[in-house]
Amino acid sequence: MTAIRIVLVDDQPLIRHGFSAILETEPGFEVVGEASNGSEAVELVTELAPDVVCMDVQMPVMDGIAATREIQAAAIPTSVLILTTFDHDEFLFEALAAGASGFLLKTAQAEELIAAVATLARGEALLAPEVTGRVLNRFVGEAPKTEAAEIPRPKELDLLTEREHEILLLVARGFSNAAIAEELFIGAATVKTHVSNAMMKIGVKDRVHAVIWAYENQLVS
Repeated sequence: MTAIRIVLVDDQPLIRHGFSAILETEPGFEVVGEASNGSEAVELVTELAPDVVCMDVQMPVMDGIAATREIQAAAIPTSVLILTTFDHDEFLFEALAAGASGFLLKTAQAEELIAAVATLARGEALLAPEVTGRVLNRFVGEAPKTEAAEIPRPKELDLLTEREHEILLLVARGFSNAAIAEELFIGAATVKTHVSNAMMKIGVKDRVHAVIWAYENQLVS
């Protein structure tokens, strides 16, 4: 079984060492590098292509949000877990907009950090539905009021089957796979396949960004 390769990014060495001690004790986890600012992180991630990056927000030289944005722009197959002491909606939204797949407070328990890294390594996102809803409510509330007719129909929709389109809309409305299966009277495994196919076709890497994509393209409101 291949180990989950992790890079730690924080300007405080003691915090990096603490996270490393926690993660290295978990079987199947390997910390392959550490960086003290966002610029170093981009270079290290480009070189090592880890599975998960644990990224601080406020750092010198380049902050974690900017570093996340550069990592995603370079199309490096790495999931970014934002770790911060600040529980602010601004950080949540900025992290998501930059391409992060998870958000965790540094006050979390060791078990929560381990679970978060494992979740992102599986290609999933780590945001509870109520947190996602809070961020999207803010996003939708602050977005410029534009008539739907002025937004071109996204070409990616033409790639979706009717069922994938239907399921994407339910995902955007906060339905879990189990709830979608119950709503449409189909199996949970079938739902998972449709969700994965839909995300691949619209070019997003996880469920959270599928929701954002749907809001940005006014599929839901």
